[in-house]
Amino acid sequence: MLDKKKIKLMIKMAEYEKSGAEEDLKISSYYKKDYVSMKVWMTAIWITIGYGILMAFFMLCSMETLLDGLTITKLLILIAAALIIYVILMTFYCVYAGEYYKKKHNKAKQHAKKYYRDLSRLEKMNMKEKQ
Repeated sequence: MLDKKKIKLMIKMAEYEKSGAEEDLKISSYYKKDYVSMKVWMTAIWITIGYGILMAFFMLCSMETLLDGLTITKLLILIAAALIIYVILMTFYCVYAGEYYKKKHNKAKQHAKKYYRDLSRLEKMNMKEKQ
């Protein structure tokens, strides 16, 4: 005879496995600090690459305007402004990424914990059924 509770549990677990179990289990396999640090470093690297490309594009597009009447003082001011913008951008994105990935890890950990709990409940149901 079919057990309705067991079927409902299996359907719930199958839906979770289909929707996002693989990613959640992968994320929850890391310690939170390691996962967040790795993702913040990746964000910092991509922000640096993007900012470098953007600055190179800006320099190429406005090369004539920048070189016209360029002095050491203006050059130092431009470099300082670019560095200040970079530091502000990097700080903002790294702080935001840290918070975002902490929340993502917590949610994945909760989902994985619930999934493992359901697995153990299913195993207990199977053991009862065999007896």
